[in-house]
Amino acid sequence: MTIDRPLPQVEGVTHREVQLDGLRLHVAEAGSGDPLVMLHGWPQHWFMWRRLIPELAAGYRLICPDLRGFGWSDAPPGGYLKETLAGDLLGVLDALELDRVRLVGHDWGGLVGFLACLRAPRRFERFAALSIITPWFRPPLSPRLVAASSYQFAIMLPLLGRLVARSPLFTRNVLRAGSAGRSTWSEEELATYVDQFRERERAAATVALYRSFQLLELWPMALGRYADRSLTVPTLAIYGARDAVIRESAFARAERHADSLRVERIDGAGHFLPEEVPEEVLERLAPFLAA
Repeated sequence: MTIDRPLPQVEGVTHREVQLDGLRLHVAEAGSGDPLVMLHGWPQHWFMWRRLIPELAAGYRLICPDLRGFGWSDAPPGGYLKETLAGDLLGVLDALELDRVRLVGHDWGGLVGFLACLRAPRRFERFAALSIITPWFRPPLSPRLVAASSYQFAIMLPLLGRLVARSPLFTRNVLRAGSAGRSTWSEEELATYVDQFRERERAAATVALYRSFQLLELWPMALGRYADRSLTVPTLAIYGARDAVIRESAFARAERHADSLRVERIDGAGHFLPEEVPEEVLERLAPFLAA
């Protein structure tokens, strides 16, 4: 597919394309050193890491793919199960001839990271998951959680879901509501996320991403799909105290399945940690990744 949107500019960042069996994925890169892969969530793309890139690029070769359906990657009609996205990640490592990497993931990128670490643990030195549940999550059936997740149900609506996903106002409101009242983004920064969904294929990808999770993945996961799996990759989970969905209880069941899992909270922060509180995120990531 042809993409006319301009790439946002971040100093020191270069861009390339990776081909995976007919799927074209865009990858942003910066720095040199040991490879560090960073996976974004919804409704973002590689640009969400811009406030971490300058410091991390001083010690690592940063590799920031756009997941299928997002940014400047292809947006095929299918393939949005999170296990499929984990396969895409492993395909990127193979295409770039990276045997073993450090990994950071936010939101859906974090869940994809968990699944990739379970599938191919030898490929990952360390893993940091930001603002995301684990594969052993059991959703508390509370009115608060249902209300906080209501935007997902709007995206899933038959016929209307794509209109919701394409709405600039909807995406802006989700970003602002999830950032704990902070003035996190300029209008130009918001536009680089919002504008991608003006393309019908990307709005459809968003619908497929959430619909596949709610209908095909959430309840099998909650009922024990990964109960016999162990996480052997050293893992750091970070969440914001004002995240509407993620709470410390989200990690309670994971501890029995993980060889090394540390959970840290950032007070006063919401869901979009790398853009809300980049300094606090770096304070936690830097020593963990270097260990």
